[in-house]
Amino acid sequence: MAVHLIIADYSNPQHASTLRQLLNNYARDPMGGGKAIDESVLDGLANKLRGIAGAFSILCYVDEVPAGFANCFQGFSTFAGKPLINIHDFAIEQRFRGLGLSQQMMQHIETHARRIGACKITLEVLERNQAAQQAYKKSGFSGYELNPKTGKALFWEKSLIS
Repeated sequence: MAVHLIIADYSNPQHASTLRQLLNNYARDPMGGGKAIDESVLDGLANKLRGIAGAFSILCYVDEVPAGFANCFQGFSTFAGKPLINIHDFAIEQRFRGLGLSQQMMQHIETHARRIGACKITLEVLERNQAAQQAYKKSGFSGYELNPKTGKALFWEKSLIS
């Protein structure tokens, strides 16, 4: 089994196509929401990502077959005064799960984060997605709290799309 990890070149049509395919497969998975992404969003995704400073995507191939991806964005920690990396999307195709690919992808992201002097890597995970939680814990992730008296951080949203 040959595993190949790369940072996607959003202007490369093959990378754009792979990202589109993997993201849409993830969206259709129950842990990704269970429904396909609108074609108009997928069509322009790579171009939009290319225009976002600090955006990068990791593509994972197994024997040259697309197997997983992560969409990441550079942010900034005002408390540390340093960059941070947020993993916004992370998925391994069903048939490639259990092969340790998530650990390899996380290490690739961490190497990039350390290269830019990031203070931390953040992500969100569904509370019932135990498989993802186990993979993230294996890579050193955990829930965080500033002080046990105030409790753990929660990820909330307010949709602006009708």
